[in-house]
Amino acid sequence: MAINIYDKNEQHYVVGDMIDHAFINQPLVTERREKFSFPFGDAELVQIAFSGICIVYGDVLVKENRLRIRSFDEHDQVELHFSLRGDGKIENFITRKKHFIKSNQHKIFYSPNFDGIAELATYTQNKFFEIHFNREKFVDLTSDTSTLLKRFGDNVMNGRPVELAPQNLSISLAMHSCINDIMHCDFTGGLKLLFLQSKCIELLALQAKAFITAAGDTGKAAIKSDYDRERIYFAREYLIKNMTNPPSLTQLAQAAGINEFKLKQGFKETFKHTVFGYLSDYKLMLAKDLLSDKTKDIKHIAHELGYSSVQHFSTAFAKKFGVSPGKSR
Repeated sequence: MAINIYDKNEQHYVVGDMIDHAFINQPLVTERREKFSFPFGDAELVQIAFSGICIVYGDVLVKENRLRIRSFDEHDQVELHFSLRGDGKIENFITRKKHFIKSNQHKIFYSPNFDGIAELATYTQNKFFEIHFNREKFVDLTSDTSTLLKRFGDNVMNGRPVELAPQNLSISLAMHSCINDIMHCDFTGGLKLLFLQSKCIELLALQAKAFITAAGDTGKAAIKSDYDRERIYFAREYLIKNMTNPPSLTQLAQAAGINEFKLKQGFKETFKHTVFGYLSDYKLMLAKDLLSDKTKDIKHIAHELGYSSVQHFSTAFAKKFGVSPGKSR
């Protein structure tokens, strides 16, 4: 992913390496890890390529809130984009489209060339995760799935920049789990190839299902404004921040500045989960990650996540993952 960036003084910098045909189409897994430090900001990127798929993820911190960006002549790819942290706006002058970046949201789009601006919050961590599919591979995988994807694929094959849907959707816990598995993959050789291929396709399927479901949802929406949506996201962050001693629904609604009905309906509409069902799954996904650190004992993890006892934690973990915390190690 080679990006040409121009700072406020029109000084030119290149971040990353081009995802060319040879890099993305090699049969086995190749990985690049790079760190960049420029006057306008810092970046840390990971690129993993194999068999027509390229995974790109990293952290970016900018010191200038507006940067000119150009990217041309890269290999034709469909991008699955996940904004894990950080808000901002990207405007492509070629397509005359504006893309708003919001934490915990995802989208699928095809835009072979980019010339425009990026506006990001300064001195704040911007964390992202992307999967790039060769356009032929993407269309082959999605050709017989739905009208929505078929229409998107037709535009892709004709070289027309296109988004799968005009609105971003929230990243589900299943998607977070899949992303976490990819970033912490410890397989090697051929097993790594099989694992990463399966996880990338799983993530594509989760995204596609989410957009297909959203396109067919004709129910009355609880979220009717940007303010409502922002309050629901605030409620989620407040809930996570206080997960060891979670508030009641009434307390959470008061903290978010909305009524309980809008909180319950809006939360489920946005995150496809009840408030406390989401919190339970979030804690267990976090526990799964913490268990990879063998220096932490299970009792400490249970206490850290706010479980009343190790037995309660073990029962919930086994119900979710089909294996006890100890055996998951």
